[in-house]
Amino acid sequence: MCKMTFEELSGDYSAERMDTVAKALEDVLSLALPQGCITVGVYEAAKSLNVDPDNVVLCILATDDEDVKDVALQIHFTLIQAFCCENDISILRVNNTRRLAEILGGGTQGGEPLDLHCVLVTSPHSSSWKDPALSKVNRFCRESRCMDQWVPIINLPER
Repeated sequence: MCKMTFEELSGDYSAERMDTVAKALEDVLSLALPQGCITVGVYEAAKSLNVDPDNVVLCILATDDEDVKDVALQIHFTLIQAFCCENDISILRVNNTRRLAEILGGGTQGGEPLDLHCVLVTSPHSSSWKDPALSKVNRFCRESRCMDQWVPIINLPER
């Protein structure tokens, strides 16, 4: 059961709250990257979800305006979203792949651009990950689900 205030139930997230969640997401990614807890790419994410879904703590689906017309990508997103919902994995949609690439260190590997349409954050095996930023993002996802917004959209502001 979700306990929320009237303002939260109205579905109208304030700009300040959305900025706080976007900052928390940046913190989560910045912390997970050096620990090797990031999986990048639709196919790589699908493989990781298939092998060890219990280790995935967050799924990020990223698009830009031109990606909306990519039917194959939308089908992949639908399948990943369904899998994440079925396995109680928090999921967010991000609408700025360029900013996501900056956060993840440039968005290239060996000179080739990375497929940033799907990014998974996994829990490090060495310890139980108690990150306050991750808790904030997961709480936002949980509250969004309580309002029937299963995949909330976050705007990553340019820096």
